[in-house]
Amino acid sequence: MHTIAKKIHNEVLKAENILIISHKNPDGDTLSCACAMMQYLRSIDKNHTAFCATAINKNLAFLPHIEYFIIDPAIFQRARFDLIIVFDSGDLTYAGVAEHLQNLPYSPIIVNIDHHPTNEMYGHFNLVSPEAASTTEILHHFFKINNLLIDKYIATALLTGIVTDTTHFTNPSTSARSLKIASELLRAGANLNLIRGWTLKNKKLAALKIWGKVLSRLYKNEQYDMAITVLTRADMVEFNLPDEEVDGLSNFLNHLTGAKIVLLLREKEDDTIKASLRTTATDVDVSKIAQAFGGGGHAKAAGFTIKGRLIEENGEWRVI
Repeated sequence: MHTIAKKIHNEVLKAENILIISHKNPDGDTLSCACAMMQYLRSIDKNHTAFCATAINKNLAFLPHIEYFIIDPAIFQRARFDLIIVFDSGDLTYAGVAEHLQNLPYSPIIVNIDHHPTNEMYGHFNLVSPEAASTTEILHHFFKINNLLIDKYIATALLTGIVTDTTHFTNPSTSARSLKIASELLRAGANLNLIRGWTLKNKKLAALKIWGKVLSRLYKNEQYDMAITVLTRADMVEFNLPDEEVDGLSNFLNHLTGAKIVLLLREKEDDTIKASLRTTATDVDVSKIAQAFGGGGHAKAAGFTIKGRLIEENGEWRVI
């Protein structure tokens, strides 16, 4: 990791125009990485652009420079980038840029920084560590290895990624290393109260009502020892909520006892269904299930997306 981190930094210093990419339907980890990197690139006066293929989560609006993200794919035709850094994405399709990069009339250097064990190592430089609790943890190592200043803005961004990916240090990915790094970031000026306020104490009344509706639908598939529930588009319309208001539901369901696996099926506007898998069982790897459906993730938290709609039959839900 040390050598690769050094090489990536050299590429950053050589680059004239850098593109930072957060994966589609971005979570706290991918956005925090991008925002921390933007803060650093601004400090060295390096031209850069941040791109995400889908809308930015409004619950993370406190992150530094997040307002500069571009979601218009026309940026790939309007500008030329000699270095592209992709954060927290196991493959370029999940990042939402595979087709855009294939159609470029030139070949930029691609840097892949990630912690997913299903990562396809698609970069010219791959800084990938599945043992890390979050990609921000890896980016922290990048900053430390290259002796780069971690100011209070970078520290807050990095800590946000660790906090959100460990579900506030409660899920199985939490490690002694992630706690140690969090402590270092607090000493560097990270604002934990700010992070907590935006990512934990942020539930509206309507959001809690829709959570209640989803919880009321829980049922167990005895054959697979799996608790299942669904969130439909009709629910979102009824309560008039943006998608980010139900973020965290899968992790909350992971506190359930009496089933080894929890599956949340979430109906999207484009006739797709996003499946989120969680487990705390030591003998279960939900990433294997996700991979079978074209997805990926971690042993204890994974997901995939399929085409279809949800319908209810005899108290159970299925995909058509």
